[in-house]
Amino acid sequence: MTKPISVPRPLVRVNQWAIFLSVVITWVTGQYWILAIPLIANLLGIFTGFNPIMRFAKIFLTKDIKSYIPEDIGQQKFNSAIASICLAGGIVGFAFNWPVVAYSFTIMVAVASFVAILGFCIGCFMLFQFKQYQYRRTVKNS
Repeated sequence: MTKPISVPRPLVRVNQWAIFLSVVITWVTGQYWILAIPLIANLLGIFTGFNPIMRFAKIFLTKDIKSYIPEDIGQQKFNSAIASICLAGGIVGFAFNWPVVAYSFTIMVAVASFVAILGFCIGCFMLFQFKQYQYRRTVKNS
């Protein structure tokens, strides 16, 4: 069996909503352990290719999986890594009662996930800029 090279966009959107809503629920309830749900799901997705949030959402897809707009799996793993760092930073900040750290990280991941839901992927832009930097550096050194 070959590894998938893409993820259907609706599954990516569900994951983005899970991140965003977990942050909002954490802010409203003060229960910072809720951030661990998308953190664990995204870490599993990065390291094993199995994101339980996306796998659960896959049940509700109504069309053939190939008929959805594909999102690059490598890009999604990069975005998940950034989200995981922010979610973990938020958990640490709340756990140690460092509100500046907690809210800085959770605001970043909430804004990034919500903006991605609206259609602009900040992580994609960051990765593109990094790859452009690498390319320019390679061309300059040639």
